[in-house]
Formats: sequence, structure tokens, C-alpha cells
Amino acid sequence: SGRAAARKTPMAATTASGTTTRTFADMMDKQIPEPRSQELIDKLPDIPFTTAFGGEEYEYKTPVTSAHMIEGEKVSTKDSVAISPEGSVVHGRYGALPEPAASSVPLEFLALLRPAAQGAAAMRILNEKAGGKKGTVLVYGCSLPAGTAAGQLASTSGNAVVGVVTSHHSGNDDLSLSMKETFPEPGLAVPEEFALCKGAFRDVVQGIVTGDEGLPESDPDAMLQEFKKNFVDYCEAYPDSRPAAVDEEVIEWKEGVYMPKDQEFFDINMEAYLSQFPPGAPPVDQAKLDAVFTPQQYQVFRDKFWAQTTALLTETAKDFSPPHEVQNQIREPEDPAKAMAFASGFPFSFSIFNKKFPEEMDMKAGGAPIGAVIVATPELMVAVNAVAAAGKTVREMMEALAFVTKEQKDAFLTVRSVIQNVGNAPVVVIGAKIAGFESVMEPEDKDISEALSAMDIDEAGNTRVNFFVQSYRASDFPFYGDYAIHRANEVCSGPRNIIVLK
Repeated sequence: SGRAAARKTPMAATTASGTTTRTFADMMDKQIPEPRSQELIDKLPDIPFTTAFGGEEYEYKTPVTSAHMIEGEKVSTKDSVAISPEGSVVHGRYGALPEPAASSVPLEFLALLRPAAQGAAAMRILNEKAGGKKGTVLVYGCSLPAGTAAGQLASTSGNAVVGVVTSHHSGNDDLSLSMKETFPEPGLAVPEEFALCKGAFRDVVQGIVTGDEGLPESDPDAMLQEFKKNFVDYCEAYPDSRPAAVDEEVIEWKEGVYMPKDQEFFDINMEAYLSQFPPGAPPVDQAKLDAVFTPQQYQVFRDKFWAQTTALLTETAKDFSPPHEVQNQIREPEDPAKAMAFASGFPFSFSIFNKKFPEEMDMKAGGAPIGAVIVATPELMVAVNAVAAAGKTVREMMEALAFVTKEQKDAFLTVRSVIQNVGNAPVVVIGAKIAGFESVMEPEDKDISEALSAMDIDEAGNTRVNFFVQSYRASDFPFYGDYAIHRANEVCSGPRNIIVLK
């Protein structure tokens, strides 16, 4: 079962995609950010670990019977779960959990039941207010436990999700990529720094809502005019009066620059050197070019160019001079039907006449926003309280923001940007109360049941809600409980939820 697999996990890292085990040296060198507590590190026992490629295997002596979140500077007893002597699963907040749901959820995930249920409560409120309609949901704090749950529940129920990764984690490239993959298209996740750019963030949200990527349709006439200008400029820059399409200064003997001893063989060497370049371009008649070289002729030329590119890749290319090909088409225009036939048969041929994407390539519209979920962070609440105490004028609010840290100010402005992009749709705040918005502090029983159902591992090994978890097994080595507290309280503790197993 999922729980049985989780109990065998060494105290390295358990992620949503499975169990990852590392050597202790790897964990020290790669996982712990500065600053480190050398005193704690020196006290770590020398324990053999199972590695991903085999190696010495440690036989665990004490079975895991409980999992705990970190609460401040202690192992939490409320946000924890334990297996009773009778075999039932008991949560520190919610008591005995119902079976069989609890039996198919790893203990690490059950320790995160409260934030998972808070995310479920937020989505329940938005769904009730939306009357069951699907649309776009914005989630600030999508990398935090409650936001992760809310975003995944929104996505798996048919909504498009735009997640915002807070400044705690936005610099972690692996996490940002994982969050983007968590919310399938048209949804995505962006860092807080991007959401601060209100115009860019608004364009992204509107593109997801409407399904419009903002890509202009191809304009054959505009493309043709640009090509003609470049073609004429090329013919003037590299005329066929030169032995090759190079600058004039290249073929001239430069007294004082080249060595006198090289002058005798300069012409022979230059002839060999210039043979690698294409020939110069014949003079062009602008009037004939404008009259004869139509968009259809331009498309035929592009098809020839594409065929030559393919021939180069397959090493079957013949001599090909683009300026001379254009001149030949001016003298003897090609059948326009060739251009249209080619454009209709090859979706990715870059035809100037093909304005359609292949089937299932168009971006799907997420639909009108049905609301936003805001996970209250300490930085956000400091800024919110400062603004609330300052006054109601814009000047008073901006002055209040001037006296908070950059992280606190950025969190406030990012949430403001998120709220502005949902219009009149409801906003739900998780973990704190902000005037004017509905809040979720303690989830209801039905939210807890929904969270358990969402974390349930099905026969295929899939769940609707996954978490990024890093577990420390303190059942055999109690010291790792203290070490987990140290890791959780570092300045950059990382994006995973630290869980202590006992």
C-alpha cells in the first residue's frame, strides 16, 4: 500500500512522484542551504543509507507509527497523525479518521490534512458561488500546502488554474517547473516577480481566460513587401560584378596590411577563398519585381528554399542561388496553383497562406474567472495590517508600504494584482482574516472528507492532490526530529514540507 511504501522511506526525501533516497554526503552537499549549523551537523550519526543504485541497506528497527509537521520550533502534536494500538488512524486535530480512506493515504500526507482540507474548503466556497460553472481560478501561494491542494482540486475538477509561486520558493527552478506541470494547459504557474508586472500578468490571465494567445494572423502582403525590400538591398550590397557575394573590401589588396611576400599568390588564393561563397546577385528591375512577384510567387520561392534546406540535411543538395531563383521567376512566373496546393497539405510548412493550426493545437479557453484563493503568508499579513492601520487614502497606504520590507510589500502588491484580475468574482483567504474577503480558518467535516478522498492513492498510483514532502525518520534515531526543526527554520528551508516520522 501507499503507507507501507512510505514507511520504508529513509529520512532523505519523499516526493509526490515517489520515494527518493540519497547518501548522507549528497544530502549535506546539495540539499542544505547556507547558513548551516555546523554543531548540529557534527552530531549526526554515521548511518548507512539505501541508495538508488544499490548499496548497503539499513534494516530499520522501529516501525513508523506517526507523522508530524513542524510547528515553529517544535514537532507539532496537532498537525500530526498516529496509528493507535488498535490499528485506527488518529489525527491530532480531527481524531479518528474514517476508513478505508485513511488506509490508502501515506502518513506523510495525512500529517498535511489540515492545509489540504483548507484548500478543499476554499474551492468548495468558490464552486458554490459559481453555481457549478467552470472557469479560471487564480491561486496565490500555489507552492504552499493549502495553495497546492486548492490549485490541484480546481484543476482536476475542470478549471484552468493560474498559480502564483510566492517569493519563498520563486527562485527554485525545479519547483517552478513542477508547478507548471501540475496545472495542465491552459493553466500555468508564474513566480511572484512576474505577477508584480501587472500589465504582463494581466495579458497572461486574459489569454488563458479567452484562449487568445495574442498571436497576429499572418499577412501575406506585409511578408512580401518585407521580402522585396530585403531582396533589393541584398542585390545592391552584393552585385554580380564581384566574383562572389562578399564585401568589396574583402577582395582588394591592402597595402601595408598584407605581407608583401603574399602579393604574388594573392589572386590565386583569393579565387580559392571566394569559391566557398555564393555568386553575386544580378541587377533587379523594381517595376517588374512589383508587377510580377506576387504573394503566390513568393510562396513558390519559399517552397523551393525549403526543399533546398531539406536537401542540405540529406546531403543531396544542388547549386542554389536565391537571387537568381527570384530573377528566373520574374522572367518566367510559376503556376500560382503550386503555392496553394502546398499550403493546404502541410500544416507546419510555414506557408504565408496557412492561417490555421493543426487540429487540437489551438489554445483552449479557461473561461471567465470564478474566483481567487489567497494563502495568507506572514509577509502578506504584515503589509495588510500596516495598510489597514494607516488610513483610507492612497497616499496613506503607500506611505505605510514604504515602511515594510521589500518581501512584505511585494506580497501585498502581488495579491492586489491577483484580486484585480478576477474582477467581481469572489476571493477566499486561507489562514487569516482580511477585511472584505471570505476566509477559511478551520475546515468543515465535508472539507476533511474531500481532502482525504483527494489524497487517496488509486490502483494506478494516482491522486488528485499531491504534496512536495521531505521526511525525517526519527523512529530509530530521535535526533532527526531536532534536525528537522533546524532545517524547517532555516532562512531558505526549501519548497518541500518537512515531516518527522516517529
